[in-house]
Amino acid sequence: MKKDQPSYFSLEKAGIFPQEEMLEVGRKHNKLVIGIPRDNHKIEQRVALTPEAVEVLVNQGHEVIIESGAGQAANYQDHEYSENGGFIVREKDQVYQCDVIIRISPLTEEEIDHLKGDQIIFTNINLPQQNAEYIQKLMQKKVIAIAFEYLREEDNSFPVIKAMSEIAGTTSILVASEYLSNSREGKGVLLGGVSGITPTEIVILGAGTAAEYAAQAAMGLGASVKIFDYSLIKLRRLQKNVGSRLYTSVFHPKVLKKDIQSADVIIGAMYQYGNYPQYLLSEEMIQQMKEGSVIIDLSIDQGGCIETSEIRNIDNPTFVKFGVIHYCVPNIASRVSRTASIALSNVFSPMLISMGEYGGFINHLKENRGLRNGVYIYNGILTKKQIGDRFGMSSRDIDLLMAAF
Repeated sequence: MKKDQPSYFSLEKAGIFPQEEMLEVGRKHNKLVIGIPRDNHKIEQRVALTPEAVEVLVNQGHEVIIESGAGQAANYQDHEYSENGGFIVREKDQVYQCDVIIRISPLTEEEIDHLKGDQIIFTNINLPQQNAEYIQKLMQKKVIAIAFEYLREEDNSFPVIKAMSEIAGTTSILVASEYLSNSREGKGVLLGGVSGITPTEIVILGAGTAAEYAAQAAMGLGASVKIFDYSLIKLRRLQKNVGSRLYTSVFHPKVLKKDIQSADVIIGAMYQYGNYPQYLLSEEMIQQMKEGSVIIDLSIDQGGCIETSEIRNIDNPTFVKFGVIHYCVPNIASRVSRTASIALSNVFSPMLISMGEYGGFINHLKENRGLRNGVYIYNGILTKKQIGDRFGMSSRDIDLLMAAF
């Protein structure tokens, strides 16, 4: 061999000779044991997973255990779950031993006692209804707790909030129509408009998703709709989506006061943000409304945007104050529980499937920022600053914690 001629080994090292193909090593599929506890149906009538979603999960190799009657309020019977591969159990403790617990409403303190610990808990948090003792009790169980309302998509939207807002907006108009009618001892007014009669006046506070769907439903019935918001960008978007017949305005005190006095229905669909006041309508303004008019505060789950609002539930949804009917239920979508359950299931089932495909929840959490945003307790450590600030508790950043585990 000549002095300058490369050897076989040097050619192989340089990559000139054919090399052995390096195939991508797939993630190991992780089996999940998912538990669906029954909710208190006087408060919550939705269910997190439909029988069809259970079938998909079972076909992916997961196990789903359902407490008997969990889907009954959404008109899903036990046999529908069992026929799709789910296991029906009557003992609550059997469900709470699962690795993953998914339910709509937060677990009660008594239910937290049933947890074995070191589990993944998916529920709403309903923060205004919680206290420091509740959060501490969950932390003591060393769980990973995820709140539905904090979950984000890749486009930075909130999938659960968006889906429920669409339903809540439309449902709010159906509720308003019901409480204006004689059937609920209302003033006997048809929500909408007919020839020769002035149409019903509806004022919507906020220009988000719920407001858009409420406006579409109301205008479809022929009502006159006026929407107020602080953001011109939101108002322009809504005007474009809904149509030119929609009246929009920024919050101008004199204009708002005048429209409130003539309104038949007010829909509160705005959450507090920035330096703006929480209550968009004061008690004094409510006193000037027409007797028999209806208020539906869709933001009651975050404390409400109307001063006279008081939280109620599906079993006891209304009260009358200053002659005005108030409907203040945080889960108004439960009125159409089957539709809402399907919408929720469409969000949760792909998320659970991804957990298995990533080889477990921790792997999925590391690669999915939107899912991490939903975590408020990680292995017993509080990770949401807003919760810590509310209850005077210390918290740690979830991204820093993920680097340590």
